[in-house]
Amino acid sequence: MSDLSAIFVFLLLGWFWLDSLRAREIALGICRAACEQRDLQLLDQAVALRRLRLAWGREGVRLRRVYRFDFSEEGVGRRSGYLVMRGLGLEDLSFGLPEQIEDT
Repeated sequence: MSDLSAIFVFLLLGWFWLDSLRAREIALGICRAACEQRDLQLLDQAVALRRLRLAWGREGVRLRRVYRFDFSEEGVGRRSGYLVMRGLGLEDLSFGLPEQIEDT
């Protein structure tokens, strides 16, 4: 029975590792696209995991990951934003910048 438990634990760890890599790549792609859309520069071309927990919702239990990323406006200074993913879907994205009102 202990051999079966050990195999299960290794499979679970393998799934978690692959799922985490996939979630990170999706988060990085979202950050790149969002920065490009807002004419911001994504610094370091990376996102950093800040928090990981379980979250319950209508779709069941999912991993909720909070990533931090750095960006620059006009190549000057360094600001931080965050991205929240529930499972492999985007829950929230914030640059911490005031919303720009477009003139019509």
